[in-house]
Amino acid sequence: METPFELEIQGFEPSSHLREQIAAQLSKLERRYGRITACRVAIRAPNAHHKMGEPYFVSVHLALPSHRDVTVKPPPRGMDARQGNLTFAVNDAFRRANRQLRDHASRMRGRPAVREQTPRGTIIRLDPSGTFGFLETEDGREIYFHAHSVLDGNFNRLKPGVSVTFHEETGEKGPQAGTVRMI
Repeated sequence: METPFELEIQGFEPSSHLREQIAAQLSKLERRYGRITACRVAIRAPNAHHKMGEPYFVSVHLALPSHRDVTVKPPPRGMDARQGNLTFAVNDAFRRANRQLRDHASRMRGRPAVREQTPRGTIIRLDPSGTFGFLETEDGREIYFHAHSVLDGNFNRLKPGVSVTFHEETGEKGPQAGTVRMI
């Protein structure tokens, strides 16, 4: 990168870990796509009077050669409760930046942007405590998910047989489903 990244913080003091996390994410993007000329990351903490779990707002602006830019804005408020975790919010913003850069690179090569198919599954069982469950993927695998991973607070509406979309992640004990959404 031609200039060091800029970090704008509102509502809290940034830690050295946060700066390292952003630098590592930016380094990944540069290795994959190269030639990012500048980066500006803005993070706004939830207001102090709000209850815990309110989302952080993270936006990323990448300047590319030939005056081409990529801007990633925060997702709509309330879309994902995990945005209340700063690490998740930063990683999610860079994941979305990666997707935009991939689409941008495809268009530059004259190919249409490739959109990954969101995996689908079926709820197979829910724990009676109401904190987690398991879904079966289209290829027959069983994957764990936590109640906090279900979007829009719909965990209580789930029951075996309900179809969902999800994002597969690697958890402490193997694959798990994140951002589970009822179809």
